[in-house]
Amino acid sequence: MAKRREPMSEGKKNIIASLLQEYDIKSADDIQEALKDLLGGTIQSMLEAEMDDHLGYAPYERADNTNARNGKKNKTIRSKYGEMVIDVPQDRESSFEPQIVHKRQKDISGIEDKIIAMYAKGLTTRQISEQIEDIYGFEISEGMVSDITEYSDAV
Repeated sequence: MAKRREPMSEGKKNIIASLLQEYDIKSADDIQEALKDLLGGTIQSMLEAEMDDHLGYAPYERADNTNARNGKKNKTIRSKYGEMVIDVPQDRESSFEPQIVHKRQKDISGIEDKIIAMYAKGLTTRQISEQIEDIYGFEISEGMVSDITEYSDAV
């Protein structure tokens, strides 16, 4: 039996109206771009909160901590909505280990699991590379596919 859908709350309607106005949404592609922007902003806010927690104080507060904020570093990540650039906060001691997007992590869409599943089904690295480009819209080299599948074989 299908689950009955609850009526949309007034809060959700207001959020949608704000999004339509803010992003001038007219098509499904516009929705994708808005979601990508919102995801990037959410990740950025979470990284800033992680840095606050790591250092033990908020930006512009005085602290006895010897470690401090040391700018930001651009990082391009891929998600199911496409590529986006985020600014990862840095600290002077280089001891900050972000949890939302780990160091050296470039893909947040869980694509590695999908690659391993295709490999397990017998697709070649070239076929997997082509499938990823068709589905997600970005290229992944056959070498990267090979590295991911080799890692899965080792585990």
